[in-house]
Amino acid sequence: MAPDKSDQASRGGLRGRLTPGRIVVLVLGVLAIVFIFENTKDVRIRLLIPEVTMPLWLALLIPFVIGWLCGRFLRGSRRR
Repeated sequence: MAPDKSDQASRGGLRGRLTPGRIVVLVLGVLAIVFIFENTKDVRIRLLIPEVTMPLWLALLIPFVIGWLCGRFLRGSRRR
């Protein structure tokens, strides 16, 4: 008996592993890496009183991670 297409995809064929969602994540990951290497210039940031100097990509990554964590926390508290 010949295996059907669902068996081939579940066995790890390349087409079975490359879903549209994974392709989008891969493209976004590559864009993020390009963004990091293109924005290495240091910027001065003032937070209330202290002034710090850091790479631009890090200055943008920190609020992104904080927002992502807040979103995960709020979504997790809604499920309870």
